[in-house]
Amino acid sequence: MWPRNGIGLTNSNYTELNQLYERYKDKGLEILAFPCNQFGNEEPGTNNEIKEFVCTRFKSEFPIFDKIEVNGDKEAPLYKFLKSGKWGMFKDDIQWNFAKFLVDQNGVIINRYYPTTSPLTIEGDMKKLLGIS
Repeated sequence: MWPRNGIGLTNSNYTELNQLYERYKDKGLEILAFPCNQFGNEEPGTNNEIKEFVCTRFKSEFPIFDKIEVNGDKEAPLYKFLKSGKWGMFKDDIQWNFAKFLVDQNGVIINRYYPTTSPLTIEGDMKKLLGIS
């Protein structure tokens, strides 16, 4: 069973990411979500269950990809690349779900944000990258 109660970072992150996506998707913003179950078994559902949860409960329209691993021997190549750009507090490991990366249209990693960073607090960085005053 996969009942999510929205405790922790889930509600605030999905709510704020949706707000940013709605504001800036027509200006070039893309948000890509990669669920991971490596942190406290917080993504135990199937890929379809996760997508249904996010799209139904939060009405998210940005892509929700299949679950991946972001640390360790089975780390997805995408995260090897992302972690090579900006270092986290504990070397290069991802600390928890909702770690965020700001990447430009050429694939250059602009910044890395901790899981506890509110998406709305990075809106200025996004606007700058999108060329919005």
